[in-house]
Amino acid sequence: MNRYKWARFSAVIVVIAVLTYLVFCGLPALGISNINDMRLGIDIKGGVYANLYPDLPDGQKPTADQLEAARTVIERRLDNKGIFDRNISIEPENGRVIVEIPYAPGEEDLSPQKAIEEIGKTARLTFQEVDEEKYDGYLENGSKNYLPTGKIVIEGKHVVDAGVATDPDSGSIVVTLKLNEEGAQKFAEATERLIYKPIAIFMDDELIVAPTVQNKITNGEAIITGQRDAKEAGELAATIEAGALPFKLVSKDLNSITPILGEGALKVTINAGIVAFILISLFMILNYRLPGLIASVALFGLVVAQLAVLTWFRISLTLPGIAGIILSIGMGVDANVIIFERIKEEIASGKTIGAAIDVGFKRAFAAILDSNVTTLITGVILWRLGTGPIKGFAVTLCAGVLISFLTAVTATKAMLDAIAITGAGKKPWLYGVKGVAK
Repeated sequence: MNRYKWARFSAVIVVIAVLTYLVFCGLPALGISNINDMRLGIDIKGGVYANLYPDLPDGQKPTADQLEAARTVIERRLDNKGIFDRNISIEPENGRVIVEIPYAPGEEDLSPQKAIEEIGKTARLTFQEVDEEKYDGYLENGSKNYLPTGKIVIEGKHVVDAGVATDPDSGSIVVTLKLNEEGAQKFAEATERLIYKPIAIFMDDELIVAPTVQNKITNGEAIITGQRDAKEAGELAATIEAGALPFKLVSKDLNSITPILGEGALKVTINAGIVAFILISLFMILNYRLPGLIASVALFGLVVAQLAVLTWFRISLTLPGIAGIILSIGMGVDANVIIFERIKEEIASGKTIGAAIDVGFKRAFAAILDSNVTTLITGVILWRLGTGPIKGFAVTLCAGVLISFLTAVTATKAMLDAIAITGAGKKPWLYGVKGVAK
């Protein structure tokens, strides 16, 4: 039992140490970025402003509903890239979509045209018949890079939903497609004619994938096989779903945006966060002593884990996002305070250190769970209904609450259990207890 407890203690320390190294140093050989590659929001680093106009025949103007659909698709694309700090609006009277996005790391000195590519391909998604004799080389997976023929089966606007699932027959990962009524009719006619022939999916003139038709599809629900793993399938599904633009968009009037607050505000906020963390750690150590020290280590792991999530998932960090991180640290402290007060009460009542730790965590669990769940509900609502920096705040808050819950009820307990079996760890005064009942 003692070996098991020390193994858990060692695992927690190793995980925190590895995360810390990876976050601050990275591992380029494995494609793991460090904190210097983190995307910063418009308010800190600046970005790009662009007007996107529909590529329509002369004299034809997009409707407000079409522009709204385009705005929704662009937002979905940016969500898939973790770019929550953005401003997207439409001007039906001028027939355009206005986009403001932050620079990606290293793009600050590049042209706005290069940076605007972050929104994804603002192109027309089409499913086309192909001429199997006309292709331009091969793709990475070895399949032919078919050329567009203009024989369109369906368009992106016909795709209602695209997702990832497991084929119950083969057990392989597949991409699922759900079409609207018009798309289902067109797809049924095409799949009846093109059995055992490919239907290519293009983003403008660039081939995405060319699955082979296996049978006639009449219900508007299809699957695409041949994906190497869940990640590749997810990327394809996101591309198809986010590519459902009612028309191609052309970027014009590109300009750079200067930072609203600047990196000076970021430095001040980071310094304030460091000072706050030190003061919190001192409070925990002075008030709870040994558990307070262990909680400080767990809180450090919480901060590192959040930075890892932001860096590796390319989520733009804004000042509201930093506020979300700091708030989640507060949630972690709150959970530890509840637990440690319970432990102190149990030790003071005469229980052994080990028993007091077990009972303290069990009795505090319900209160901690309720607190975290209610905060998560609020965060999810902000993410679903909010836009721009509000969404970024919600993401960092939700990620922080989940991680803080794990560090409070798992990491902290694992370290306390190991320390409690040592000779020094069995002294009540190390837990902030002044007297023990006889």
